[in-house]
Amino acid sequence: MSALRAGPDLDDADALIDADRDGLLRGASMAGAQVRAVAAAVAEGALEPIAGADRPRSLIWVCGRGPAASAGAMLAAVLNPVAAQPITVVAEAPRWIGPLDLLVVAGDDPEDPALVSAVGAGTRRGARVVVAAPMAGPLREAAAGRAADLSPRVSVPDAFGVTRFLAVGLAVGAAVGLAVGAPDSLDLNALADELDAEALRNSAGRELFTNAAKLLAQRISSRAVVLAGDNAATLALARHAGEVLLRVGRQVVAAAPLADALTALRDGLGGDAVADLFHDEELDGPLPGRPLVLTPTLAAEHAVVAARTAPFADVDLLASADVPSGADGPAAAGADRVEQQLAVLAVRLEMAAAYLGLLGGERR
Repeated sequence: MSALRAGPDLDDADALIDADRDGLLRGASMAGAQVRAVAAAVAEGALEPIAGADRPRSLIWVCGRGPAASAGAMLAAVLNPVAAQPITVVAEAPRWIGPLDLLVVAGDDPEDPALVSAVGAGTRRGARVVVAAPMAGPLREAAAGRAADLSPRVSVPDAFGVTRFLAVGLAVGAAVGLAVGAPDSLDLNALADELDAEALRNSAGRELFTNAAKLLAQRISSRAVVLAGDNAATLALARHAGEVLLRVGRQVVAAAPLADALTALRDGLGGDAVADLFHDEELDGPLPGRPLVLTPTLAAEHAVVAARTAPFADVDLLASADVPSGADGPAAAGADRVEQQLAVLAVRLEMAAAYLGLLGGERR
């Protein structure tokens, strides 16, 4: 179980800002700016080298670990059901790539040998290649002007890059007509506006009871937590959040499929649901050894997941449209779009991780 660490009070905006020497809150709140930068690059013609031809045989997302891999998993989960061709997430370029394929090379390190090799192999074999990594050093040499450039234009800590990679994948899919469903018509600037609104609702100056990210940080800091996703997209989001909470928030949080989390609760971690009704944490203290299961949930599945988890007192659902009472501004307007719900929840969880990082006081 975690204990609330010494550091600034979550309701003391000045103390939080003073403690944020590494710019964690700024980095977490730059999701909208990252998406807007991708939209600007697309508007300037960055994807013209890959557009206008026939649909590719496949979209191959080459990435290392971290946000690029998390975004790839979310994109595959969102787009594959409506895509005319398959989306494959891999750690290195497959041997079979050729002129009919589209290769997106995503990452944060321009010297990563797997990314450099993938760009080189793709351009040599005539595939359409998009670079969504810093276009510098060996990566620039491998591209040699033969790849579409969607390198980052906004500088943020690597841990907060998942929304940029999501925007890249959606923009690439739209450019080549990969998806036959809603994501083709995605307005990246509208998505950026929603992410800006989410960051504003969770900013340091907003009080705890109206700030979803601060409330999450408070809850995660006080007990053991499991982030549980019920499908491929929300499980990828849960794993991304777990990574960010570890890297930024210095908080160990498990990520698991919801079915596994519910089985664990049912097999002994969940306690007595009837007794829970009469338990008061202020009087009785926290329940010993009881993890809190936080479940990112999509709007279309909310009712089903709520019914599955209703018997468990230690499971809470996280939905993009959930805004604390008294918070300024509406919930995400694009609640019917899966990719937008995922991006909004990513911002909320990343900002919670930033607050947790600040709760520990000065970072070393």
